[in-house]
Amino acid sequence: MTRRIAVLNQKGGVGKTTTTVNLAAALAREGHRTLVLDLDPQAHATLHLGLMPGRSGPSLYEVLTQGLPLADVRRQVADDLFVCGSHIDLAAAEVELIGTVGREVILRDQLAADEESYEFVLMDCPPSLGILTLNALCAAREVFIPLQAHFLALHGLSKLLETIHLVSKRVNRDLRVSGVVLCLYESGTRLGAEVVEDLEKFFEARKRAPSSPWSEAEVFRSRIRRNIRLAECPSFGQSIFQYAPSSRGASDYASLAGEIQGRAPSGTWAAADRPAAPAEPDSDGEVPAAGRPAGDPASAPAA
Repeated sequence: MTRRIAVLNQKGGVGKTTTTVNLAAALAREGHRTLVLDLDPQAHATLHLGLMPGRSGPSLYEVLTQGLPLADVRRQVADDLFVCGSHIDLAAAEVELIGTVGREVILRDQLAADEESYEFVLMDCPPSLGILTLNALCAAREVFIPLQAHFLALHGLSKLLETIHLVSKRVNRDLRVSGVVLCLYESGTRLGAEVVEDLEKFFEARKRAPSSPWSEAEVFRSRIRRNIRLAECPSFGQSIFQYAPSSRGASDYASLAGEIQGRAPSGTWAAADRPAAPAEPDSDGEVPAAGRPAGDPASAPAA
């Protein structure tokens, strides 16, 4: 059965697109046919995978508003990796579909009518809870929530879970939250460890309510550490595995891909939440946050 996964958080800048693209690339590298659906009008996943919005043919805008088949939009960008791109016009779909009956299940029906089969379908959702996100939630069976280990990133989690609960109750009874992906993670900070602890307690408490769509959710053990290579690769239209295959960003997403397939996380994640001692620059030319002198920009590479 195809695993349809919506990568969703209504807060921007938490790693949704980075996770969608690089997790899809990791799965494709293992030989799994994988499709990326870019539902964000900003089209960052489309750009990340080397396509130019508006120059690479029609987009999901035509799929949602004009009934164009996915086959006419889909492009192959690597072995076993395909993408249905986005365009800024997709922002108009929110308004154009207001009077359309069944507007929330258009994408689900298009996927059902598609003759191609995939092992994984990953949907990059916009940072909002509008009709585009609703289409993703109605088409998906799982939700991954990328989250930065900060208080403000946690603040909107309850509202997001409430929306998922309503969709699962009224439209898509198969929808489940599989887990939280911690992005831009810094293991050397006390705050990171505290946020992880709070998240684990939250989901553990919800496991007592088997009817909720997040009763089986977990905080994935694979952490996506802060990594300058992950920030650089979109400007080259490449995944992290094409741009810097030996970087820790590639290692982290390869570990996550293995974990969602049931394999134990690779790396040293058993100690990932323990504050680390100051460190030397790693192979990516970066010093972990705990080892930077005060005043250094968090994202700047070491000299």
